[in-house]
Amino acid sequence: MNSFLRFISFLLAAAVVAIGTAPHAHAERLKDLVSFQGVRDNPLIGYGLVVGLDGTGDQTMQTPFTTQSLTNMLGNLGITVNPANAGNMQLKNVAAVMVTATLPPFARPGEAIDVTVSSIGNAKSLRGGTLLMAPLKGADGQVYAMAQGNIVVGGAGASTSANGSKVQVNQLAVGRISGGALVERAVPNVITQQGGTMKMELREMDFDTTQRIVAGVNNQFGMGTAMALDGRTIQLRAPDNAGEQVQFMAQLQNIDVKPAQAAAKVILNARTGSIVMNQMVTLQNCAVAHGNLSVVINTKTAVSQPGPFSNGQTVTSQQSNIQLKQDSGALKMIAGSANLADVVKALNALGATPADLISILQSMKVAGALRADLEII
Repeated sequence: MNSFLRFISFLLAAAVVAIGTAPHAHAERLKDLVSFQGVRDNPLIGYGLVVGLDGTGDQTMQTPFTTQSLTNMLGNLGITVNPANAGNMQLKNVAAVMVTATLPPFARPGEAIDVTVSSIGNAKSLRGGTLLMAPLKGADGQVYAMAQGNIVVGGAGASTSANGSKVQVNQLAVGRISGGALVERAVPNVITQQGGTMKMELREMDFDTTQRIVAGVNNQFGMGTAMALDGRTIQLRAPDNAGEQVQFMAQLQNIDVKPAQAAAKVILNARTGSIVMNQMVTLQNCAVAHGNLSVVINTKTAVSQPGPFSNGQTVTSQQSNIQLKQDSGALKMIAGSANLADVVKALNALGATPADLISILQSMKVAGALRADLEII
């Protein structure tokens, strides 16, 4: 009897140790999983002129819109340019550019935002240039910001006109102005809807994660606070007071929720040959045979000399040698793999290049051996 009690005590102690040393479930803040409906950025775009370039501006004979823009700007400043002479202006220090920016939510007039300046003509470089006042418009055509300032270009270039040699580091036709635009008009952000409700949207649709978020919110704020409308949208019962709404949203963002496991997915980049797969990818038993086909063409120039005193001419001809080579692909067995490490080992055992692996993975998917979604980008 004593031995039996000691055995039970040993089992209980082992269970306590196992519980204490078990890894904690990885949870994420709600801030990293969702966004509030109505709180969003707004893109802005505008057209302007960059002046003060060191001879690296647009060639106005090939970009007539630069000359036209400069003529219109000088006209607004009270300077009249003879239209007959406008087409003959050789402006090497001016470039036409597009100005883009992002208006953050709750931005107020007078707030400074960053802008990106990109050449749309044939300017060689925007280094050292100054952007003249350019209005930035939204999708509705209204002006929301005004941009102006000195451009910073993160690159360098050098060239010699004698032999045409050129050295360039990074892109010189695009620059950035930190705090280069001032907000002139605020965008209304409507968060609370009729009936005192607001909505959250998951960045990635998932029904399981949505239900976990609803349960976490209701556990902290009471039942009925959150309700799932679909696999992405969650409706919240918000306070009536604006100050309490801000506090409510801040508390929501700090709730820890364990998201559901992502679906198995393999990303194939056909342009670069890169392959990325998540930890949920598994393989079933299958056999793979893959051979490489290569065509080699060697071309040589053959010269035929005429005989002496034959009044003939030297003749050259091209002789091509075409070789077709195909590597035999032996049938290889791939064992089923239940985790990502085993999947990687199984694919590496094939000895195929990344370009070949793209074809192999596609064939595995069709055969049902690859348990994952294939996405080609």
